[in-house]
Amino acid sequence: MLDESRIKLMTRMASYEDTEGRKSIPIAGYFRGDYVSLNVVKTAISATIAFVLVLAVYVYYNLENFIADIYKYDLESMGKRIFSVYLVYVAAFTVFSFFFYTWKYSKAKKSIQEYSLALKKLDSMYEEE
Repeated sequence: MLDESRIKLMTRMASYEDTEGRKSIPIAGYFRGDYVSLNVVKTAISATIAFVLVLAVYVYYNLENFIADIYKYDLESMGKRIFSVYLVYVAAFTVFSFFFYTWKYSKAKKSIQEYSLALKKLDSMYEEE
């Protein structure tokens, strides 16, 4: 016999699996520390690549000036300044990503808990039948 409340619950669960569940279910497979640290490392690597690319484009754009005035520059202080800007840049991105992925993990865990409660409710509906 068809139970309308059970069909509604199953439809809502299937909709969750197709939309939000696609992202939340894989996230829930990680421990919080593992998920956050993995994504922070990915962010640090991406930020490093982006910084190097932006620096390369800047140098390429001003290559004529750099070549003409290469002997006037204090390369050691320039290198220290670039490195300090790099550290601040990467630190800002990693701190932001730490908080973002911690929030994202918490949101996914809460979503999975609601899904798990719906599964238990569905299971109890089948047992009652």
